[in-house]
Amino acid sequence: MTAAAPLLSVRDLKVHFEVKGESIWPWTPSRWLKAVDGVSFDVAPGETLGIVGESGCGKSTLARAMLNLIPASSGSIVWQGQELYGASPPVWQGVRKNIQMIFQDPLASLDPRMTIGQIIAEPLRTHYPKMSNADAMQKVRAMMDKVGLTEQQINRYPHEFSGGQCQRIGIARALVMEPRLVICDEPVSALDVSIQAQIINLLMELQAQMGLALVFIAHDLAVVRHISQRVMVMYLGRTMELAGKQAIYQNPGHPYTQALLSAVPTPDPRLERHKKIELLQGELPSPISPPSGCIFRTRCPKAIARCAEQRPELRALNPDTQVACDLS
Repeated sequence: MTAAAPLLSVRDLKVHFEVKGESIWPWTPSRWLKAVDGVSFDVAPGETLGIVGESGCGKSTLARAMLNLIPASSGSIVWQGQELYGASPPVWQGVRKNIQMIFQDPLASLDPRMTIGQIIAEPLRTHYPKMSNADAMQKVRAMMDKVGLTEQQINRYPHEFSGGQCQRIGIARALVMEPRLVICDEPVSALDVSIQAQIINLLMELQAQMGLALVFIAHDLAVVRHISQRVMVMYLGRTMELAGKQAIYQNPGHPYTQALLSAVPTPDPRLERHKKIELLQGELPSPISPPSGCIFRTRCPKAIARCAEQRPELRALNPDTQVACDLS
């Protein structure tokens, strides 16, 4: 039995930003901030790929580059066999019917001057300008019901809703187009813990109902474990580990993944007392001037001299795990 072809294939994607010299002299050389520096992965139909890492590691930049909300510097973005890197705006316009995004701050991502009905209907107006108002409102009401909103709320404004309700509105706006892939950029980080669980369960229910594929970005490894089938760990714009959920949580291969997992609280107090916590040393390096060789070596407890000489590439430890570490 052959595996299904991926919906989305990203290969060696880079997003570099030019940082002008601080000097007043025009000949002062510019430097480059490597926000995303050669990331590759696939997303299969119906699966959830979790992306985790510290703040500033490039997760949100990667998400926006996948949708061309910010331009990629180089690489390949293939949607169902169609190359999108360097594609024209009309090509991207067509693809965005099938790729939607849920943003981190639920209230800031909604236009305060628009009613909830107008916000959810906005993608329909953009992509299907000839759709009648009755048909659009019918789709809006159906989607509001799916995400736990009532029809009576359709003419209310975002400021009248709680953070959790605003994120439900954002989910409805993303799914009203019935996309095949949804990129979730830390969709629960601004919410209370109890509301986080409700939103995660809602996304999983909608994924099952609509056959969605998800790219789920988060800081919380427990949340990613709950929703994802595979997990990619990022550090300073690069992939440190890419593995199946069971493999990465039971036997992490990269020292950075091990450190992140050791910091996750364990519900059992007895296990928590005896757990070995691997604290990372030093500060996160600047992405403008990253360390030579392995970018994690300045904080890695296993680093040796040759780690400074050559940048490790992702290599397979087993059929389910890839690790960018020559010492694993």
